[in-house]
Amino acid sequence: MKTFILEIGKDFIFMGEEYKVMVGNTDFYLDLLFFHRGLQCLVAFELKADKFKPEHLGQLNFYLEALDRDVKKQNEKPSIGILLCKDKDIEVVEYALSRSLSPTMVAAYKTHLPDKKLLQRKLHELFDVHHEPLKED
Repeated sequence: MKTFILEIGKDFIFMGEEYKVMVGNTDFYLDLLFFHRGLQCLVAFELKADKFKPEHLGQLNFYLEALDRDVKKQNEKPSIGILLCKDKDIEVVEYALSRSLSPTMVAAYKTHLPDKKLLQRKLHELFDVHHEPLKED
């Protein structure tokens, strides 16, 4: 997924895989962390091999708060999070996002970040390859 994002997003700079942030005395690990030159902000990707759950959004928001408090520079804009799940129940997603999705975030995403459908397709390819049953000879 890292290679794919770097290929399609010319302004992405890779910062780390399983990027560690410490909150209190506890370590947490973001799946992928990039900096986007055009947006001037950190972009965290969380990859979920299962169906979307509202708690995934809470986890991502927690990570974004940790990034904004402890990693981002003063001149940078607030961090953006991208949650990619293998599957979803659209009604559950709508309920989970209804109070937290700002029009500014959506506009920035649509004009500067990779196409949502392209990311979804690549995520499915990634998980389908890693979860194929072993063939017996």
